[in-house]
Order: sequence, then C-alpha cells, then structure tokens
Amino acid sequence: MRPVFQWSVGSRVLELGKRTFVMGVLNVTPDSFSDGGAFLDPERAVEHGLKLLDDGADIIDVGGESTRPGARVAVPGEKVSDKKPGDDSKKSAVTEKEELQRVIPVITQLKQKRKDALISIDTYKASVARAAVEAGAQIVNDVSGFRWDSNMAKTIAELNCGAIMMHMRGRPEEWRNLPPVADIVLLIKREISDWTQEAARKGIKRDKIVVDPGIGFGKNFEQNFPVLKRFEEFHTLRFPLLIGISRKSFVGRTLAKQGKDAPVMERLHGTLAAETAAILRGAHILRTHDVKASVEAARMTDKIA
Repeated sequence: MRPVFQWSVGSRVLELGKRTFVMGVLNVTPDSFSDGGAFLDPERAVEHGLKLLDDGADIIDVGGESTRPGARVAVPGEKVSDKKPGDDSKKSAVTEKEELQRVIPVITQLKQKRKDALISIDTYKASVARAAVEAGAQIVNDVSGFRWDSNMAKTIAELNCGAIMMHMRGRPEEWRNLPPVADIVLLIKREISDWTQEAARKGIKRDKIVVDPGIGFGKNFEQNFPVLKRFEEFHTLRFPLLIGISRKSFVGRTLAKQGKDAPVMERLHGTLAAETAAILRGAHILRTHDVKASVEAARMTDKIA
C-alpha cells in the first residue's frame, strides 16, 4: 500500500496517496531538452498551462532555466562566468533577472485566469522562489535539494509554501565526470535523509516537503533502472515521493533503433510504462509533459493497485 500524507502547500492541504497526482511541465525556456523554445513567449506559455490544467494536471510546474545535461547554472554567490571542473559547456548560465522575466508574467497570468490553479516554481534561486510565491505559486521545486542557494531553505520556511526536494549528484556540467557509485539507491536515501534533516533545522516543517530521487540528474543510463526497480525503498524516508521520467534520455536510449536514441517526441509509450511501474511501487506524484496520457494511465494504474 502507498502511504498517505497530508501535504501542506500554503493555505491548502493536499491528501497524497489515495490517488496519483500529476504535475504538468511548463518550460518557459529556449533550451530545455524536451520542448526548448516552444513556450518561451508568455502568451503561448499561459495557453499551454491552461491546456495542461484542462487535460487534468493537478499542479503546473513553471520553470525558467534548463538543467539539462551540460547546462551551466548560475548559483547565487558565484560569478556567472565561473567554471567548475568538467564543465564543457559554452552556453551562458541564466541570470536571476532573466529567470524572473520569464516566469513571473506566466505565473501571474495563470493565476488571473485560474484562481484555484496550483502552481509550482522550478528554481534553485531563493530570490526567484520568493517572487514566484508572491506572484501566486504555492510550491517551490528545487532540483538542487535546497543546497545551491544558501538562502533557499530559510526562504521556503518563511514563505510557508510546499517544497519539493530533488536529489542531484553534482551539477549538469559535471555529470560526465562523476565517479562511479556502488549502490545509487543507498546513496540517494542517505543524502536525502541528511538534506531533509538540515532543512528541518532551518525551519521547514516535514509536512511541507515532497522528495524526488532525481531520475537522470547525475545518474548514468544504467543507474536509473535500480532507482525505478527499488523505488519502494524510498518510503523509508517517510516523505511523499515525486518522480520525473517524462521523455528523459534513458527512455530514448532504451527505445533506440539502429543505434539512434528515440527522438524526444517519440518517448511517450516508454514514459508511460516507466510511470506505471513507479506508481505500482508507491509514487505519489508524476511530473510529466504529456499530461492527458499520464492522467489516464495513472487513473487505470490506481484502480488496479
């Protein structure tokens, strides 16, 4: 049985576990791996966000910076031009100003058109998180696990919003050079346990947090499969679990033909198979691009489970 949690997100409480929630991805970026540039225009982004809600999304996750493999990140307190060992990217990182210009108009307009919409801001910058929540977002989804910006945990605690802590090894520009890991599931559990305890010390209440093992984020092709196969082990952390599988490269590589990975837009069926497996192993929330298909697959899987 999937454990049931009460997830406190601002003024609302979501009951997670009795059915699978679906989070729709809304990338307001020119370079995301899955749909780069498709929704950079605010009007198109808002239109797509409304469609995701109509297709059954429980949450819309708005992001203004890509953290695809090889991407540069603008960690607060570091110079944007700074490079880390293993960084082979020539692309500039996204500044705080650029990120705000991309996401705030979209969040504002979505809330104007759908007052009850649950919106998450996908950012690792505390200043962007604060501005997004003030604009109407109720959840902060931080791919760095609140670690890159030293002010993030304190900011989330002050905002009293929901929070998603994702596990990532290293930074996107470093992934190719990460050392091997004997047991990736054990590493994820140990580090998330440490990070959630640190978040609690900084004032974030347990009922605010959902954790995400971070499929593909600093995990190589082979490491993603034990994360899925042993997904139920993450319940020992005693937090609701989110998983993002949609269109990722390990799906494309698995579905490869004649030595070529399946194109991004041809990964739906593989994504749904992996999402179904995750639900059967206890995932509470799916983060996905293809909302309608995932909602229907989740509804059927929930009924079976």
